[in-house]
Amino acid sequence: MKRWASVFLMLLLSVSLLITGCSSQSASKTGAAAEGDKSAGAGDGKPVEIDFWYALGGKNGKKIEEMVKAFNETHKNIVVKPAYQGDYYQNHAKVLSAVTAGNQPDVTMVEAGVVGTFADAKVLEDLGPYAKDMEAKYIPGLMGNSYWKDKLYAVPFNRSTPLLYVNKDKLKEAGLDPAGPKTWDELIEYSRKLTKKEGDKTKTYGFSTPIDIWFYEALVFQNGGSILSEDGKRLAINNEAGKAPLKLWTSMVKEGIMKNPPGEKYNAWDVAKQDFLNGQVAMIFTSTGDLQAIESNAKFNVGTAFLPAGKTYGAPTGGANLVMLAKSSDEEKKAAWEFIKWMTDTPQTADWSLASGYMPATTEAVESKQMQDVYKERPNLKVAIDQLEYAKARPMAPGYKELQEVIMAELQRAMLGQATPDEAMAAIEKKAEKILKK
Repeated sequence: MKRWASVFLMLLLSVSLLITGCSSQSASKTGAAAEGDKSAGAGDGKPVEIDFWYALGGKNGKKIEEMVKAFNETHKNIVVKPAYQGDYYQNHAKVLSAVTAGNQPDVTMVEAGVVGTFADAKVLEDLGPYAKDMEAKYIPGLMGNSYWKDKLYAVPFNRSTPLLYVNKDKLKEAGLDPAGPKTWDELIEYSRKLTKKEGDKTKTYGFSTPIDIWFYEALVFQNGGSILSEDGKRLAINNEAGKAPLKLWTSMVKEGIMKNPPGEKYNAWDVAKQDFLNGQVAMIFTSTGDLQAIESNAKFNVGTAFLPAGKTYGAPTGGANLVMLAKSSDEEKKAAWEFIKWMTDTPQTADWSLASGYMPATTEAVESKQMQDVYKERPNLKVAIDQLEYAKARPMAPGYKELQEVIMAELQRAMLGQATPDEAMAAIEKKAEKILKK
């Protein structure tokens, strides 16, 4: 993960330099060459072929392949060629490398937080002229990471948000409301009652969460704060709103009622989820995208709830959007928009949501009888939709991808007792000054 993050950043810098530094003439030649290769046959009665790179494997990847096949069967003038490219980081790195080489895909998935970085590097096509009045179809709470500098560059596809997962059986046994804690104070109170020890050994922790930027952003939002200034050029967390999450987590770990899962990034996520499934932790933060797997594997009643509120509720959104590449030909772009529009339209997004666990992309899908019936049977699935009322977009300023690595490293340093919250914030601010000025 870390290695790919470094590769991603190096490639992004390279592409930015190439795009901004090379003459428009050479860029035009590269685009023309790619256009000539990929549009062969288009306009003479043959279907337009477009490449779609996606970043989900396993069951979700197979579902995407099924959806592409259905699109191809119903759109005889377009052939979409899907290709799995690894996780988000791997796909991002390959897309940027392909843009440099001039053999980029026409449509791809981009993690919500880096849409601005890609757009700023002029890799993405402005979707505004294609979408026109269709923008209103998409759920407003999912559109915050679709715009960059007032232009529409992405539409939601596999979107998620963090939730509180609770072991309802353990909460009932402890005499607690199985719906879960509503506030930070209740999170502490519940965690104290749910933590069980045998001698000096903790048998069950009340709460655990990976020390991930996503959850930290949520807690900052809940305190009325933001990660960056409005113009994205300054750090905005070296204050009470930014320190409060760290003080909460470190105090709970020190008291022994919260487990700090070992490992880095997704490894820590896996530990937290496994501890929850094994009954070693009673409550965790994780993605709505994990709901199906957790419900399928848990041997207890699983509940989901809003993330507990600080001064208010709050959560970022995550997952990925679909984007169109700027270097594609006009014909390919028209075909690419047809594909993006179809993949995110109500019937497909409802089907995709039920198959994957990600949130549907359109308001019409949420309000459809199909989804409403499912929400009655599986109320856990609807919690993510309801929480969108308090959702905020993730920061998208160029440099934030690098800065979030710094923030996570310093948060973890404080969690391990190697720095105080004040020292961690001071270190983040010092590094942020250099990163955000690049």
